[in-house]
Amino acid sequence: MENISVVIVTFHTPKDIILNCLKSINRNIKIIIVENSENFENKDLILSQFENVKILCSGKNLGYGSGNNLGLSEVKTDYALVLNPDTICDEKLFDNISKTIIEANDFSVIGCQYLDEDKFMPAGFFDDKKNKEFIKKFKENNIDDLTKVEWVTGQSMLINLKKFKNTKIFDENFFLYFEEFDLCKSLILKGENIYTSKKLKIKHLGFKSSFEESSIYKTSINRLKEWHWMWSTFYFYKKNYSYFHALKKVIGKFFKALLKIFFYSIMFNKKEKEKYKYRFLGIYSAILGHPSSFRDNLD
Repeated sequence: MENISVVIVTFHTPKDIILNCLKSINRNIKIIIVENSENFENKDLILSQFENVKILCSGKNLGYGSGNNLGLSEVKTDYALVLNPDTICDEKLFDNISKTIIEANDFSVIGCQYLDEDKFMPAGFFDDKKNKEFIKKFKENNIDDLTKVEWVTGQSMLINLKKFKNTKIFDENFFLYFEEFDLCKSLILKGENIYTSKKLKIKHLGFKSSFEESSIYKTSINRLKEWHWMWSTFYFYKKNYSYFHALKKVIGKFFKALLKIFFYSIMFNKKEKEKYKYRFLGIYSAILGHPSSFRDNLD
């Protein structure tokens, strides 16, 4: 375990959420927290309870990829587990990580699976046919303990740093969404190995990583999510396939958003109108080649 570190990127994460995450991590594991702002409100409390934690403040909201890159640049071990703060580790996770590293041997990334969530797939394939076959086998529990895949989700992924020339592992053009899929796509194109492991389990609370429950910031958080979901979708397909492939992927959503804006305007539904407005603006900015700069004052 002395050769494994954990990197957690936070953004005004509620105290109970981050504490529950930290308590679930083996105390022999080095932990680096990157707070994506100027100040980590619970710094003194956490440092008083966890001697294995180091805290960095980025000074501004870097997003998922850049925040993790900053944390990974401080890692001195060969392996890093990237964790979202709204995750709770299975009590056997770190013992099983040590065993899985030996079993997998030649790997770049290994993704964890969920303890009690079946709404989202923890891994899969970029090819639709292969992905459907995998989903069927996965839901039937008919896959190996360690299964080779093409992508894993980013809330819990073990990274073999020996496979990377530098710690800028994630594409920093992304701010939110698709960073892990882009990383996995680049690794697959290089012939590297990506796995999902039944033995590596986490509980994912979902959308609890920041202060979004606060009424003060909830509107801005929702705008951020809608805008960047669309921007990142287009950028991912443009980067990894082509501009026209990306356009094909989002053009339906582009016109749907326009129609929804009009519809919810005449229905006086401000909440839904705003959702589709920011989806439209995200797609529009991506099509024009603008950077993922939208923050809505959440820096």
